[in-house]
Amino acid sequence: MADDNFYMRQALEEAQEAFRADEIPVGAVIVCRDRIIARAHNLTERLTDVTAHAEMQAITAAASHLGGKYLTDCTLYVTVEPCVMCAGALGWSQIGRVVYGAADPKRGYRTFAPDALHPRTEVTAGTLEEECGALMKEFFKRKR
Repeated sequence: MADDNFYMRQALEEAQEAFRADEIPVGAVIVCRDRIIARAHNLTERLTDVTAHAEMQAITAAASHLGGKYLTDCTLYVTVEPCVMCAGALGWSQIGRVVYGAADPKRGYRTFAPDALHPRTEVTAGTLEEECGALMKEFFKRKR
């Protein structure tokens, strides 16, 4: 649990960077063998690319770092529950574990595609949930 909190705080730092750039504040890190191998945050506005979610950016960086497309020995820490698109990509990557902070009942994969992840992927929900959710709420509050 302590490690999960540490790595989620790293993902929160990425989310803060997205917030400052006026991107939806989602941050992600991928850890392999107790080492962060990828860091990312949403870049959809900057890249004008609806697929440039934090998870997608992190998957690409991690696969490049490892020199292969499978992330079976890795854990993704992401501040918000992945969407269906990201969960599908995570499923194809066969990531070993997903840890997320705030649930996303409107767009999260659990609502629309609960089986999108690989069957062996372990999921831990609610890590630093309040902090992750508060950042999203603050972002959208400022938008209104």
